[in-house]
Amino acid sequence: MSTPGRPKCEYRSAQHEGTPVNGAGLAQALVAARRQNLQLAAGDWAQALHSAADAYAVQDEVAAALGWFGGAPPTHWKSGGPSRDAPLTHAPLPPAGVRGSPASLRDWPLHTRAIEAEIALRLAASVSPAQAASLHSDDRAERIDALVDAMSVSIEVVDFRWREGAQAAAWLRLADLQSHGALVLGGWVPYARRDWSAQRCDALIGAQPAVHRIGTHSLGDPAWVLPQWLRHATRHGASVPAGTVVTTGTWVGLLRALAGDEVRVDFNGIGTATLRL
Repeated sequence: MSTPGRPKCEYRSAQHEGTPVNGAGLAQALVAARRQNLQLAAGDWAQALHSAADAYAVQDEVAAALGWFGGAPPTHWKSGGPSRDAPLTHAPLPPAGVRGSPASLRDWPLHTRAIEAEIALRLAASVSPAQAASLHSDDRAERIDALVDAMSVSIEVVDFRWREGAQAAAWLRLADLQSHGALVLGGWVPYARRDWSAQRCDALIGAQPAVHRIGTHSLGDPAWVLPQWLRHATRHGASVPAGTVVTTGTWVGLLRALAGDEVRVDFNGIGTATLRL
């Protein structure tokens, strides 16, 4: 990966590089974008993907090319969606960008700095493909809760390898790890089901006014992602190891931040996470 700072150039064009406009070509382009801290033009890749499955295949190819997991299962993921009626999306997270609070991301190359305040969950035991296949989002709460031993406050920094940012096509954003930049995790506390509708979240970014939210998780319960995420994470036949962490969706939407900002997120009764951009 290149030295942190401004991108060497604003974007790379598939036409300029002669890269085939398909999933394999997109994976190559995303690998180059990450290695060289470049952005891509989404319009060049409009015909590269035809389904979410194509986007997930690109995720896998990029991870393999960059050696993120060394053949082992990923140990940190993001999962979530805008509502229970919409398909959830999932992405494995590069280990070097996962850090403990308080964290500095001044060494981490970013094009965009946007903040999501989330709750992360940690698996109590490994989950096999057969176990994952038996899980459903409408299972009894006790069965879902038994999968988790701890939770923490988490801050995801959203970044875009697409020049168009959030306006890039959904499958292109999914292929790029659902626009993941970095993840900061607060201290772990024992997991217990809460009245999430009454949960307060406070986010403070630099000199901006504080953002306060109560009960605003898009799925109503962070643990609601677990069955769909685990089926996805085991789809290639490997178990998900005990201790694997999944962060579960934003409570504050997408908040813009600037280089140098200090970010603090508090979830009342759970904990705090902080980072410096």
